[in-house]
Amino acid sequence: MARVWPLVVVGLLAGAVSACAAEPGPESAEAKPDSPSPAQQEAQKLADLPPLSPHAVKGVDHSGRKVQGKASYYAHHFDNRTMADGKRFNPNSNVAASKTLPFGTTAKVTNLANGRSANVKVEDRGPYIDGRVVDLTPKVAQELDMKQRGVTPVVVAPIAVPQPDGGVKLGAGAVEVPPHVVEQAAKDAEEAKR
Repeated sequence: MARVWPLVVVGLLAGAVSACAAEPGPESAEAKPDSPSPAQQEAQKLADLPPLSPHAVKGVDHSGRKVQGKASYYAHHFDNRTMADGKRFNPNSNVAASKTLPFGTTAKVTNLANGRSANVKVEDRGPYIDGRVVDLTPKVAQELDMKQRGVTPVVVAPIAVPQPDGGVKLGAGAVEVPPHVVEQAAKDAEEAKR
């Protein structure tokens, strides 16, 4: 099985460390910043693309592109039920359901009504209502301040996406989160393929 994430993470961390290593001064002002890794460049290209509509995505989407639609959250009667990946649903976790993202994908979900964000891991399938792109746990719904509305417009930006060949691809959300989040997301995505 390909172990892509260590190389990706090393590149991301090297760039972050070199950017923070020295105070700005005359000598560092002239120094050229390190070039982004190919994975970072691809993630930036994905981040620069406009979000897809939920109707544009069919089947499992390994692209790492952002998707814009509506989010809802699980009702309490789903507590402790078995999810599509075989695990039990915990309403106090950061898991999510997606019709299109592969299991093990970590994504940043942003509430467009108020700008709040949370990171989730895809472990279930759904929602099966037109226009909805993600179902969230009550905990995440609280973090996004969407519980009173119940359904809210969101952008889902994948951070790390498991690939069919066993590798991991950085998604559009990888440029929006700190390197340690990208590293953990890549590890989780690789574990999901096992």
